[in-house]
Amino acid sequence: MQLRFAPQKKRRKQLAAVEKLLSILQPDKSYPFEFVCFRITGFRPRTPDAGVLIKGGELVDDLRVFITKLSSQVAEPADQQSEKVYSIEQLAKSFNVSAKTIDRWRKRGLAGKKFVFSDGLKRLGFLQSSVDGFVGKNQQLASRAGAFNRLTNKQKQSIIRQAAALTAGSSLSRYRVIEQIAAKTGRAHETIRYIIADYEKANPHKAIANHPPGAVSPAKAGELYTMFRQGTEIKQLMDLFARSKSSVYRIIKSQRARALLAERIEFVPSDEFLQKDTCQKILDEPRPQLQTQPAAAAGLSELSGDAFEQYLNSLKDKPLLNSRQEVQLFRRYNCLKYLACITRVGIRPAEISGATLNKIERYLAEAALIKNIIIHANLRLVVGIAGKHTVTGVDLPLLVSEGNFSLMQAVEKFDYTRDIRFSTYASWVIAKDYARRTSQISRRPDRASALSVADLGRNLRTQPAVDIAAVERAHHSLLQVIKNNLDQRQQYIIINHFGLLGSLVRKEKKTLQQIGRDLNLSKERVRQIELLALQKLRQCVSVKEFELLTGQ
Repeated sequence: MQLRFAPQKKRRKQLAAVEKLLSILQPDKSYPFEFVCFRITGFRPRTPDAGVLIKGGELVDDLRVFITKLSSQVAEPADQQSEKVYSIEQLAKSFNVSAKTIDRWRKRGLAGKKFVFSDGLKRLGFLQSSVDGFVGKNQQLASRAGAFNRLTNKQKQSIIRQAAALTAGSSLSRYRVIEQIAAKTGRAHETIRYIIADYEKANPHKAIANHPPGAVSPAKAGELYTMFRQGTEIKQLMDLFARSKSSVYRIIKSQRARALLAERIEFVPSDEFLQKDTCQKILDEPRPQLQTQPAAAAGLSELSGDAFEQYLNSLKDKPLLNSRQEVQLFRRYNCLKYLACITRVGIRPAEISGATLNKIERYLAEAALIKNIIIHANLRLVVGIAGKHTVTGVDLPLLVSEGNFSLMQAVEKFDYTRDIRFSTYASWVIAKDYARRTSQISRRPDRASALSVADLGRNLRTQPAVDIAAVERAHHSLLQVIKNNLDQRQQYIIINHFGLLGSLVRKEKKTLQQIGRDLNLSKERVRQIELLALQKLRQCVSVKEFELLTGQ
């Protein structure tokens, strides 16, 4: 883009620099962006991404596209060059290979650019020096391709007959038919596929092998990926979805990429993450080795009686974090999520490499592990704060469960760069949430000891008629906001728990336990979903509407 308005001389100079750079790249190595920029432009970038490493294979592909586009803007006549220029067809003929082989060579580093040939058209051409340089570095590849013997028409007819016989005598998929013929003839899978495809193209009414089902639908792709994650073997997936092994792996990789792109990754930014090699130094530091139990850190289920006592006893031996460990863990935690974010920027599900996916998933997996360590080290803190906020009609297990939810949110928002302990920040967050929730909980019919649905009805009957009409209108407005901002499950919980159905005098309410039975969820899970829904509504409705909903 920077060269679009540059002088022709400048473009040609940088085009020559790119060709020279392409000749020395090795696909199995990585190169810093600073090196690439300097070799092409002569300048060293000062941006934070100057030290980012680029894989040699990806760099070769990018530079090949760069050369093609730039050379098209400064294309020169092929017959005016100081050395011979080959077209794709001429080069393929000289090496006794196909045009597709030449294209594969380009992906391996054979530099080609646009020239104006004798017919007046711009086409891709290859200078003699570029060809000699590529062959010198890839002598075995060139000699093997040149020695490859093409199939005769008789051999092609034999392959066609074999394919027809296999298809007629069985229900084998197209992939399996080609696979068997390739194994029998010693030819490549792609060679057999092209022969059959060319025959069917020339004879459209004589299909000789079962065609694949076409592009996989999003629903099928999701189903395949779910089965893969559940442990289904690749071979079984190939049979179930009538796909080749490469197609199955391609779908899985694409679904993994889509899942990562859809995942919400938040981190607390720090200037040190932008400094060269700082993130690598952070990851090289040893992580505090503390025991944790991932299932418990994810949240509490129904806690009552002996189960709650067992939970409290299990917290006695939980290791605590000192200030140095806290900073080290939060620094590493946010750095991992930062790396995951910048690594996934610009990825395309159809083109991303498996290595990049693995890297992002490793970052997120370790970040989740560190979050569990921090949460487990602070579970006793939640119990202590919950004990100070018990009110009439609210049991301690419920407060502890909701406090753990607040603790998880605190881990996400804590800024380790400030001179404050996490326990201090988490205590403030949990206490603030308790102050907002306890009055709300104590007023709900399923939690409060003194308030009942009948009381609510009597209170409403004592209101003036004009107030009831206003409340009715507010209810309709509130229902519309709920439908516009909550998903179906959240809508069901809010509407039924707060009695937004029925009349104002006779509300149709359900307890959390009843709603849980309707949705096949635990009471605690319903409570957590309700809290998330209320947080959304607090941002969407006025103070009066929110008080009308919650009864505050």
